[in-house]
Amino acid sequence: MPTHLHRYALYILFPLWSGLVIAAETSDPFNTGAMQPLKPALRLDSGVNDPCAEPIPNLALNLLDIVNLALCNNPQTRIGWANARVQAALVGVSKAAYLPSATLNAGATHNISGSAAGLNQRSVDVTLSYLLYDFGARAANVENARQLLAAAIATQDNIVQTVFLSAVQAYYQVQATYAALDAALESERAAKESFAAAEARYNAGSATPADKLQAQTAYSQATLNRITIEGNYKNAQGALANMLGLDANRNVALAPANTTLIPNNFEGDVNTLIEAARQHRPDLQAAAAQLKAAQSSADAARALGRPSISLNASANRINSEGITSNNSLVGISLNVPIFSGYATTYRVRAAEAQTEVKSSQLDQLRLQVALDVWNAYQNLTTATQSVRTTADLLSSAEQSEQVALGRYKAGVGSILDVLNAQSALAGARQQRIQSIFNWNISRATLAQAMGNLDASLVQTLSGIGEQPGENSSPKNQP
Repeated sequence: MPTHLHRYALYILFPLWSGLVIAAETSDPFNTGAMQPLKPALRLDSGVNDPCAEPIPNLALNLLDIVNLALCNNPQTRIGWANARVQAALVGVSKAAYLPSATLNAGATHNISGSAAGLNQRSVDVTLSYLLYDFGARAANVENARQLLAAAIATQDNIVQTVFLSAVQAYYQVQATYAALDAALESERAAKESFAAAEARYNAGSATPADKLQAQTAYSQATLNRITIEGNYKNAQGALANMLGLDANRNVALAPANTTLIPNNFEGDVNTLIEAARQHRPDLQAAAAQLKAAQSSADAARALGRPSISLNASANRINSEGITSNNSLVGISLNVPIFSGYATTYRVRAAEAQTEVKSSQLDQLRLQVALDVWNAYQNLTTATQSVRTTADLLSSAEQSEQVALGRYKAGVGSILDVLNAQSALAGARQQRIQSIFNWNISRATLAQAMGNLDASLVQTLSGIGEQPGENSSPKNQP
């Protein structure tokens, strides 16, 4: 049967300990929750706490919807957010070194051998330890944790930018391939009409069999091209669903995209853009924070070889065969490392070398940022010129096709002229469609290269220009 001391330890101390553990698990004395970043999402309405709480709507989705769903549901953004929360908790772990630690030990023994067989002994002791001074080791560890948190938050921002751009690209790829399919259907219709005209003239005896065969070949080629584009469209739909964190076979209905008239004020000095990118790129900010964390880690490694001063206190109660004794102790201890097999020396060297690695990576990334902005700027410039040129190309190709077909039906033109004109028109349509959507993607890519891809740009891409119509993206997708 347990003694009074045993019952006290079991029924009083254990529930008390359990309550303290539960309270510790739910409390946040260092307010690390405030350090955590928000869940990745577009927050157009400041009154909405969780923009990801709503289910995927059954309506056709616009570009803003697609981006927000990607940020909410893509596993990459969830991983980045979870890593940031992990690092915020580790800041609390590093700050815990500034608080005292207390340990409760309770035990009961019964000797069943030797001359003291049957001896019962029960004990309870509490130990308190408080580190007073450690020559900056705790401060270095806290700074290291803070910088790693800053790096984790910046890394999450970089993931958001990457997923953001991928969602924009996937959205426009679906729109472009569907518009290309619409153009392919129109080209197939025109080829069928030319074949019918050639067959009619052949039956009337005013055209050669070669004319009929050439027109039939062009019609078959147009049909094959349409089938190929249909497959590309299905692949683009699967890639978009995957980007949204859905199975590839999940159909995502899209609202029609705007085919934009290119604004005149998007261009800027590329040198200014590069410097702005170096101020805002989250991956560059993450690299800078990782460098500071490595420097703090080196400081912590040096502090491990220095003395530390601690306050220690303990109290215990021992009951042996009805005899109770109480002991207590309070004191200050000095811990001076004398020799550790050169471990501290090598830790410092490793930390200093790691600092050099992080510094070199930061320099490398600064160069990469400049290259990214330069390439994105040049691609956007090229895309702008392409949009303006393909408008003229499409207009002239349409007129040429109409003239060639009219001449052939009137009996004064050749089938080769018609087929060449229709082939040129089909190519012009494809180039026009791709140039429009390439411009939107290039504009988003430049924003991502500068680190400022956000909802305002999506609204700009979605709201500028004419509504879809002839020779643009279709009004409704199946």
